[in-house]
Amino acid sequence: MNEPIISEILQEMLPVLDNAQLAKLKGVLEHKLWNVEIVKKTVEDSFDKSNKEFTELFISAKRVEGCSPKTLRYYLATINKMTDTVGKHITKITTEDLRKYLSDYHEENNCSKSNIDNIRRILSSFFSWLEDEDYILKSPVRRIHKIKSSKTVKDIYTDEMLESMRDNCDSLRDLAIIDMLASTGMRVGELVHLNIEDIDFENRECVVLGKGSKERPVYFDARTKIHLKNYLESRNDNNPALFVSMLKPYNRLKISGVEIRLRKLGRKIEITKVHPHKFRRTLATRAIDKGMPIEQVQRLLGHSKIDTTMQYAMVDQENVKLSHRKFIS
Repeated sequence: MNEPIISEILQEMLPVLDNAQLAKLKGVLEHKLWNVEIVKKTVEDSFDKSNKEFTELFISAKRVEGCSPKTLRYYLATINKMTDTVGKHITKITTEDLRKYLSDYHEENNCSKSNIDNIRRILSSFFSWLEDEDYILKSPVRRIHKIKSSKTVKDIYTDEMLESMRDNCDSLRDLAIIDMLASTGMRVGELVHLNIEDIDFENRECVVLGKGSKERPVYFDARTKIHLKNYLESRNDNNPALFVSMLKPYNRLKISGVEIRLRKLGRKIEITKVHPHKFRRTLATRAIDKGMPIEQVQRLLGHSKIDTTMQYAMVDQENVKLSHRKFIS
């Protein structure tokens, strides 16, 4: 009854055991498994969940871990697209299926390698969770390694660009927004969730709620303090939000509202790619360039991993040259 199982075990051990060892192993197995009935059980026999149910369980787990709604939507869309395309039950998806999916996705959508690697990381997180929860025996993404991509040097705002933005703002609100983004390095999502009561003008700081619902203090300069006060004094509404729309009923400003205003300003002064996140990268680059320890920049930006901070910052090459002469030459 157990002979097929014993044969499979011996076949698996052929590369590492000699004939004498195989014979000994066969004898031990036959002795120990005598009168023992072994029934093969496939992984999917232990449950009857659908792909949708598995995905919902994973999303729920990530929600408990503190992932933002935007991240959860991205996870859900990525996993659903994969399962719909592959067309198999999750427990039957193989490494080859996923490799083909990623390759086809890259070719059909003509997207960057970094985009494909983002998809790989999400799928890896999903299947690793299934493995940890004992829904599958082994993640099929284990053998799909990180996809290498060329790193492009991203632009930052120069001092002239920032001054040009300030000079061409149409409102006190937009001027205060530019100063807050430029001096704190906060995310635009953190900016729009701030309330007036969150601002400590005396110490020129405020506490923002970052990714993973983690709070951290950020700091702004004297110019930002003045422009922010001027903006708040010009308002005649009762909304507790720090930044509101220009027209009634003066609702809290949304991320899209900030992005639209900055793009419009960029077109006006002929600066390409004016975006909230670029202020954040500019702050990180300048902080490191002026000698701020990378660990402190990491805390300032609210990054959980220092590698993320390094990706944001571009150290000025001239300063690298000067440091080489100072410390090495």
